[in-house]
Amino acid sequence: MKQDSVPKEALQQLAPYLWEIPASFRSDMRVPARLFATKEMIDSLFNDRTLEQLVNVTTLPGIQGAALAMPDAHEGYGFPIGGVAGIAWPDGVISPGGIGYDINCGVRLLKTEQTYKEVEPHLEKLARALYAWIPSGVGRGGKLNLNPQDLDNVLKKGAAWLIQQGFGMAEDTEHCESNGCLEDADPDMVSQHAKERSAQQLGTMGAGNHFVEVDVVQKIFDDDMAERYGLFEGQIVVLIHTGSRGMGHQVATDYIRLMEKAMPRYGIQLPDRELASVPFSSVEGQNYFHAMNAAANFAWANRQMITWEIRQAWKEEFGKTHKELQILYDVAHNIAKIEEYEVDGQKKKLLVHRKGATRAFHDQPVLIPGSMGTASYVLAGNEESLKKSFGSTCHGAGRAMSRTAAKKKIGGRELLDDLTKSGIHVRAGSMLGLAEEAPFAYKDVELVVDCVHEAGIATKVARLKPCAVIKG
Repeated sequence: MKQDSVPKEALQQLAPYLWEIPASFRSDMRVPARLFATKEMIDSLFNDRTLEQLVNVTTLPGIQGAALAMPDAHEGYGFPIGGVAGIAWPDGVISPGGIGYDINCGVRLLKTEQTYKEVEPHLEKLARALYAWIPSGVGRGGKLNLNPQDLDNVLKKGAAWLIQQGFGMAEDTEHCESNGCLEDADPDMVSQHAKERSAQQLGTMGAGNHFVEVDVVQKIFDDDMAERYGLFEGQIVVLIHTGSRGMGHQVATDYIRLMEKAMPRYGIQLPDRELASVPFSSVEGQNYFHAMNAAANFAWANRQMITWEIRQAWKEEFGKTHKELQILYDVAHNIAKIEEYEVDGQKKKLLVHRKGATRAFHDQPVLIPGSMGTASYVLAGNEESLKKSFGSTCHGAGRAMSRTAAKKKIGGRELLDDLTKSGIHVRAGSMLGLAEEAPFAYKDVELVVDCVHEAGIATKVARLKPCAVIKG
């Protein structure tokens, strides 16, 4: 759908990598809409509703500073994917569309002490072992079938519960955002249907753009930070990209429906029903927040279980005496959290919605996955992000082409052959699903990462090149 409600002339350049649609553009805007992008990226934003959605976000009651979009932004549900909004706490609203259906979709990076030279002869067998250990694809169940009490424990305790059951090491949670658990989780706020959908999904990857990827550290940009992170050129690492599976999707579905009905009671009128919101302090707002935290804990537990499965595949291929893979970091990119920022010279607590955007606190690892055949990146958060972007940066390359269009352009088998010829070992459950995620269906991750680096909201540390990709 062509975006014509925000003309190009409405965009004003504030800095080399920062653009603004002023609050005067539309009468219902409460704050400006700001976008991190290069001049070359701007044109692509007029191919869908990204900018219209960003302007709509500025109308949310309680929004502070500006509604933000990262350089990987594209059309989503309600919020654009790549959208960030800081909303006054506790009197502003909470909006499930600003978090997304895959609550706490995120990325975890595992480090090895092995080099590409050591691992390369094993890559084909390793890819097979990983595919065997990690259930992937639509509807695939995991190795654990959680009873109701166990599932509630996962929703309350996140990754820590898996570790207590023997699926990890005590120090694993030390390298996760929020230690892999949000304390404001309440399993009672999660519907029975959501629980039924997810009881067998722990330790599964799902489909779409989710993956497990074996990468080699191809280039180091910041020697000091790389040393702090334990990264070196030629090193083998593993990326996990997945979220809360059916749990998060059902929580979002349940509460979007509930909020649509509740909004008139609070006198809230918005330009897009997909922005359905209620006051954070309301009963509905609190119930959703507690359910969202529970779904986020499920996602951290899911990535923890997949970590255990990867470690088993590694032992299978390299022997039990081999050193366990270590977690560099695990970070969410679909979540809302209460954080403190300075707005208009005053420190304020805000409910920061991040949808397809990654937390980027000072010196914190930021994990930016590419798109199968392209590079991924490790960045470091900057102090500037706290001033410019509510401590946020991009989350990936961002789609540039629909899944349908990608399938029309290339077949799964042809793409598989192309990736194999380029030295990438691929295991996928669906050739159609593989074609949907073709690298050309995404924006250029190099340009996206360069943009946030030059804008000062994250710093390049290392570029990763894929060696083996496991997809649903």
